[in-house]
Amino acid sequence: MKIGIIKERKNPPDNRVPLSPSVCAAIIAQGIEVVVEPSDSRCFKDEEYKMAGVPLKNDLSDCDVLMGVKEVPIDSLVSGKTYFFFSHTIKEQSYNRKLLQNIIKKDINMIDYEVLTDATGKRVIAFGKFAGMVGAHNGLWTYAQRTKSFELPRMKDLPGYEEAKKVYAKLELPPIKIVLTGSGRVSSGAAQVLLDMGIKKIEPRDFLKKEFSHAVFTQLDCKDYVKARNNTPFEKKEFYKFPKRFESIFLPYTKVADILINGIFYDKNAPAFFTKEDMKSPDFNIKVIADVTCDIAPESSIPSTLYASTIAEPVFGYNPKTEMEAPPYSDEVVDVMSIDNLPNELARDASEKFGNTFLNLVLNELKKGTDSRMIKDAMVTSNGQLTEKFKYLTDYVSEGMEAI
Repeated sequence: MKIGIIKERKNPPDNRVPLSPSVCAAIIAQGIEVVVEPSDSRCFKDEEYKMAGVPLKNDLSDCDVLMGVKEVPIDSLVSGKTYFFFSHTIKEQSYNRKLLQNIIKKDINMIDYEVLTDATGKRVIAFGKFAGMVGAHNGLWTYAQRTKSFELPRMKDLPGYEEAKKVYAKLELPPIKIVLTGSGRVSSGAAQVLLDMGIKKIEPRDFLKKEFSHAVFTQLDCKDYVKARNNTPFEKKEFYKFPKRFESIFLPYTKVADILINGIFYDKNAPAFFTKEDMKSPDFNIKVIADVTCDIAPESSIPSTLYASTIAEPVFGYNPKTEMEAPPYSDEVVDVMSIDNLPNELARDASEKFGNTFLNLVLNELKKGTDSRMIKDAMVTSNGQLTEKFKYLTDYVSEGMEAI
């Protein structure tokens, strides 16, 4: 087996890598060839790969496995190869329909990192924690830009998280109230940043009922923001399986929170936290929404996420009265931070962790090929068609396929 690390070509550019120089060296030490396509935009420079003994090569056509991070542009796909990347197709994202159609047409075995799971069904590899960390930081940065009540540099302008913690140690925050949604990797990363900032975590009931003279946050699991429509006791398994049977109970938090950090995995059949009409109410107090989840409205948990913002332009204003975008940081708008490649602001930290997880939990499975349950279950396409687990995407792929 020969692994090639491809150059990231999606725009806006992403600096992350699936395998750092040290991880590549560790894989090579196991007798597996690894080569890297040169790139001037990675968080790890070409010279760092060279120094680690990893060859650089422009032509990766002799590689069996090609690894990237973000979606591979259609004109860069190499037929007949096995690819690893985040495809953003498994939730039937319309903007990547043609990508999946071309993957099938080019007879590519596409393994999506998002569905690499262990025997219990838990994801084994992800950038989610780092997305949450940067998302929380950016949420506070956005609030600082809006209110001028404190100063905070962008995460992208710091060398790494250790430097960010030094900044947090000197941070003096006003008595703001932050609601964080979710209980997975994303929200755990966000919670870590908030705690490192010195923000006290409190119970949801206290968040709703009490006032504080210092900054606080509360973290909501799904039982805290939805209830069964028939008023039966909440069952998480039922919510995950039948989200349409539930309705939102999030509205009270919109009346007392200053910042919302959204870190849930959203199912399009689940209820949104609140509606556009709710945002028009004078009781709607949230001024900043850091939507780490970044599902685009209308199929989203937050109706004001009109599009994904960028690292270069991280914030847009949402005017509840017009239901349209407006300049940020004014009284009549809610500021929305919806960057969809947040870990790129902590690229070296995130890439090192991601690569080590691949080395420890995925590489041995990859050696087994389709004899590996993990690899087989994460393979979205094979032999020019959708695999059995992903047949639910048939209609999504079929639309306009004849034109490909």
